[in-house]
Amino acid sequence: MDIRALRYFIEVIRRESFTRAAEALFVTQPTISKMVRQLEEELGTPLLIREGKRFRLTDAGRVTYQRGQEVLTAMQHLRTELADLEALETGELVVGLPPMVGGAFFAPVVSAFRERYPRIELSIVEGGARAIENSVRTGELEVGVAVLPVDHQVFSLFPFVSDPLCLVAPSGSRWQGRQSVRLSEVADEPVVFYPEDFTLTTRILDAYKAIGRQIHIAGRSAHWDFIVAMVAARLGIALLPRTIAGRLQGQPFDVVPLAEKSLYWNLALIWRQDSYLSHAARAWLELARNVLGNTPNTV
Repeated sequence: MDIRALRYFIEVIRRESFTRAAEALFVTQPTISKMVRQLEEELGTPLLIREGKRFRLTDAGRVTYQRGQEVLTAMQHLRTELADLEALETGELVVGLPPMVGGAFFAPVVSAFRERYPRIELSIVEGGARAIENSVRTGELEVGVAVLPVDHQVFSLFPFVSDPLCLVAPSGSRWQGRQSVRLSEVADEPVVFYPEDFTLTTRILDAYKAIGRQIHIAGRSAHWDFIVAMVAARLGIALLPRTIAGRLQGQPFDVVPLAEKSLYWNLALIWRQDSYLSHAARAWLELARNVLGNTPNTV
C-alpha cells in the first residue's frame, strides 16, 4: 500500500474537503483526487460516495480511515526510533508549555538542556494547558505541561508544583494585610481573567458557580504580566498562582491567598504511557526532574 495515498485520504476526511486537504499538504487538488482513486483501486472497494462537491464515507472508507490513522502513527514511531539511532547528536524536541509556566519554572531547564545537548533543536509551543494535554494525547507533542488532574490511565506524569491561587489587587485595597480571603468576599469584583480554553478558567468558573455567584470579566489575557498591568490600571482584580503573584513583591499590589483548597494550580509534565518516548524527550524529563525537583513548590 502507498502510505502517501493513505495519508492523502486521511487528510481529506480530516479537512472534510479535497481543496483544504490539498492546501494543507501543499499539492494540487487533482493530485489528491488521483491518489484517493489509486487507494480505492488498490483496496478494491470504493471509500467515498461522491455527491457533487461533497462526499461521504462508505463502510470500507470508515474502516480505512480508522486503521489508516493507526498505520500513520506506527510509521511516525518508526521514523522517530530510527532517528534515535544517532542518539542525541542530532534531533528535535517540541515541548508544550502554558504561557504562565515557561518563565516561572522552565527557563533554567531550557538553559540546562541547550548547554548539555547543543545539537538538539528545542522548540517551545505555547498554549493553554487543556490544548497541550490534547496534543500529547493525540501524539502531536511527546511531552508538555498540563494542569492536574489528568487521566492516569493515559498519561505518565511528573508533578512539580502545587500553588494556591491568590487575590491580586491594587495596593491599599480593603484586603490589605489579610492572611487569606474567601472567594465569596471578592466575587462581586471585576476580574482580569484567562482565555476561555485555559484549565484555570474552568476551575475558577466552577468555584463561582459553587457559591452561587457569576463572574464579572473585565478583560482576558494568557500572559501574567499583562494581567498585572490591567490590575495596576484598576480594571479589576486578578486570581494568580502563588508563584506568579510572588513576583510582585515590592510592587504596589496587595497579594492575599484564597482560602478555598479547591482553587490550587497543580502542574505536571505529562507524556503518554503507551507511546514511544524519544531520547531527547527522556533527556528533557531527566533534566526537569533534576532542576524542578529542588523547587520549594514541589509536592
